[in-house]
Amino acid sequence: MEASPALSRIGLAGLAVMGQNLALNVAEKGFPISVYNRTTSKVDETVQRAQDEGQLPLFGHYTPREFVLSIKRPRSVVILVKAGSPVDQTIAALSDHMEPGDCIIDGGNEWYENTERRIQEVSNKGLLYLGMGVSGGEEGARNGPSLMPGGSHQAYSNIQDILEKVAAQVEDGPCVTYIGEGGSGNFVKMVHNGIEYGDMQLISEAYDVLKHVGGLSNDELAEIFAEWNRGELESFLIEITSDIFRVKDDLGDGFLVDKILDKTGMKGTGKWTVQQAAELSVAAPTIAASLDCRYLSGLKEERENAAEVLKEAGLKEEVGSLAKGIDKKRLIDDVRQALYASKICSYAQGMNLLRAKSVEKGWNLNFGELARIWKGGCIIRAVFLDRIKKAYQRNPNLASLVVDPEFAREMVQRQAAWRRVVGLAISAGISTPGMCASLAYFDTYRRARLPANLVQAQRDLFGAHTYERIDRPGSFHTEWKKSAQKSNAGVGALN
Repeated sequence: MEASPALSRIGLAGLAVMGQNLALNVAEKGFPISVYNRTTSKVDETVQRAQDEGQLPLFGHYTPREFVLSIKRPRSVVILVKAGSPVDQTIAALSDHMEPGDCIIDGGNEWYENTERRIQEVSNKGLLYLGMGVSGGEEGARNGPSLMPGGSHQAYSNIQDILEKVAAQVEDGPCVTYIGEGGSGNFVKMVHNGIEYGDMQLISEAYDVLKHVGGLSNDELAEIFAEWNRGELESFLIEITSDIFRVKDDLGDGFLVDKILDKTGMKGTGKWTVQQAAELSVAAPTIAASLDCRYLSGLKEERENAAEVLKEAGLKEEVGSLAKGIDKKRLIDDVRQALYASKICSYAQGMNLLRAKSVEKGWNLNFGELARIWKGGCIIRAVFLDRIKKAYQRNPNLASLVVDPEFAREMVQRQAAWRRVVGLAISAGISTPGMCASLAYFDTYRRARLPANLVQAQRDLFGAHTYERIDRPGSFHTEWKKSAQKSNAGVGALN
């Protein structure tokens, strides 16, 4: 449709893949929408798609002024452009034509502090602002994403009816909720992506062990993942992994997955998650291990060289000899249990990071509600998010998912299988850093006493950092060297 007969309910600027699909989703739900893009061909393309996909109420505009003025007041304008300075440029171009009470919604993967800065900047013009995480890729954007809006509550109220229709729908409501103030929506989306890194790494490790120790074919792997997707591991990532193993290579023999170069790309949200965990003193080893693996995967030539050098130095592959005596059925079941237990630790780390930030910023995040809105539309959607939701409903102040009675029981039931898989992988020389990090996290967290007493003694010896005692209050410092010499002298006298 070209000319809009009446004012649109909402606007969207930035018509790359995500923007186009989200705009069409809004229009399909019956909300007239104006769209704008600096490159005019994108506007034409989107308008054409709206025609082709059912004469949807979507209207193209070619200047920022015309675009803004076509929207009903108080105006709500979604921008979906690349994070960073393109967002600032788009805000500058649009806000010139906006009036107090109008709202800007940034739907990109933005660093949360940029959102907090922009909230301040636009408030000088009387404008409202939302930083809204959007998860689910292009398919989610078109058919129902998970939405994480944070910032002005008034701005959220203005478009709540639209967002609730546009979001993915699950049995307990639409996958959108008001997250909190400031940059909380962006922060929650960032941690969601960090959990996604962990999930993907753990699944790739399960694949590695099944393929190289279990000797499973792609056909068998496709079946196993399809079967897992009917049980406790049911999730988007397990489902698509099963599909990936079925795809034949149309440019040659065999399966496509085997022809893909083993170098992982990344956009930066995983790195931000790990940096924030460090800043807040929150242990997130599974997410950090997945990030390290992406870095190492990038060193393809170095890894190929290392394989040669170490082979010449006499390193033998242990995989072959181990695979001979393997009980496949048991290995498959063990890997399933190890994957599930490892995932619980990864989600626990993500939730603990969210809690630490929520306390620091006073966001008052609702963790059960976050788990609920991730149940549909997003990349980490999974059946067990419902169980996470219930865990936080039982105890909103839950210290960690690991100590929720239900999850605790499951971890205990699965730990023998988990240890077998990690032990087997280590013996076979197959790296499972995600599973190892999750297991180490579990084993460290569950021990009432750690060897940290020795580390404190060392710190006190070389830096006089002092230490506390288990049997009396206060800080203590010891002249360790002198005391040790005295003890030595005493031992010498006895001899």
